[in-house]
Amino acid sequence: MRVVVPYRVRDPKTRLAPVLDPEERVAFSRAMLDDVLAAVWGAGRVPEVLATEPLDADLPDPVAVDARPLTDAVNAVLDAAGEPVAVVAADLALATPAALARLFDAAGEVVLAPGRGGGTNALLARHPQFRVDYHGASYRDHLSACETIGAHPVTVDSYRLGTDVDEPADLVEVLLHGEGVAGEWLRDRGFVLAVDGGRVGVRREGE
Repeated sequence: MRVVVPYRVRDPKTRLAPVLDPEERVAFSRAMLDDVLAAVWGAGRVPEVLATEPLDADLPDPVAVDARPLTDAVNAVLDAAGEPVAVVAADLALATPAALARLFDAAGEVVLAPGRGGGTNALLARHPQFRVDYHGASYRDHLSACETIGAHPVTVDSYRLGTDVDEPADLVEVLLHGEGVAGEWLRDRGFVLAVDGGRVGVRREGE
């Protein structure tokens, strides 16, 4: 089984711009990538980074470069694979080896780990005809794709795999539940939990 981790190199995580400047977004994105790669290794698999352009820093894991949109880049991997392929998003800062092992070990020709808002945060494709479509409500679209090709889909209901980090509010989950370097990175830069009117958010000390 191949485990592919797509990663956007330039100007990542634009929706975090209200709380992180461009350089910080790059650094935080790399911290989340490091956490995902560590979780894949911990689950007994070797991750392959699928980057949109060459990375400035060396990684111990294989890195392939494909500048095409996410759907096209991942489908190119599936076209050439000839073996099961898992695709794990690079912004799953809560991912653990145990959570990923549930995905990798689940029975089914296509295994899907949905994210909030209708996306697909991780998947495992064993069916040779399955291809991805990450536009819009991709989880629903991937179920439809399985029906079209006659593949049996299995859904893995996982809080840790279902939590991708896109918005400032998502940083709450990283501070509360993150076990890797992304949470440490936030705390080192002064991010703390803030409770206002019963709702939990984040604030930066000194601001």
